[in-house]
Amino acid sequence: MELEEHYTNRSGWLRAAVLGANDGILSTTSIAIGVAAASNTRGPIVLAALAGLVAGALSMAAGEYVSVSSQSDIESADLEREKKELETMPEVELKELAKIYQKRGLDSELALQVAIQLTKHDALEAHAKDELGINEFSTPKPLQAALASGASFISGGLLPFLVSLFAPVSVMVYLLYGFSTIFLAFSGGVAAKAGGSNVTKGIIRICFWGTIAMGITALVGYIFGVKTA
Repeated sequence: MELEEHYTNRSGWLRAAVLGANDGILSTTSIAIGVAAASNTRGPIVLAALAGLVAGALSMAAGEYVSVSSQSDIESADLEREKKELETMPEVELKELAKIYQKRGLDSELALQVAIQLTKHDALEAHAKDELGINEFSTPKPLQAALASGASFISGGLLPFLVSLFAPVSVMVYLLYGFSTIFLAFSGGVAAKAGGSNVTKGIIRICFWGTIAMGITALVGYIFGVKTA
């Protein structure tokens, strides 16, 4: 009998990958649209898109690494403190674990028996899972998250960058918006499918907020931009 696969097992890398891809599409497109709204030549648009793509990928990777590393440090500190408490006051920790199981619906006698059995098996693991909410699926992996964010940002940002390279300058803003909306819809659909959530809801959500972001950037470009010959 095969073990059932749960979507929460994918939460770590999926969150970083989806965030990176969507941010890559939106950031690169928004920068390109803002410059395209203020320029009649392709050069500034392509340069802005490329700069946004490179800077965004590095920023996403670094930010994700620092963020997840901080989470990992916090969890490590909690585990270390829990380990010391298990060594210095095991009876108190045992009662604390039993109370957790009581709150979940077990009677006091059964809760104590479960706590004793799990403590004998692996006390720190039992407290990590049931008291601190730390398990093997949620354990932070800074390098994995950083690589996933950076790579997914590039994969998302390359799409609008290619549009800025080949689309006619006269309709660049409209094509950037159109293609990026398609890219976002695809990304949102894939993310929702991989995460086991509603695909239509995921697509509508990302396209709605993406449209607002790109629209505001285009407006800024039109208002403050100076047309170049």
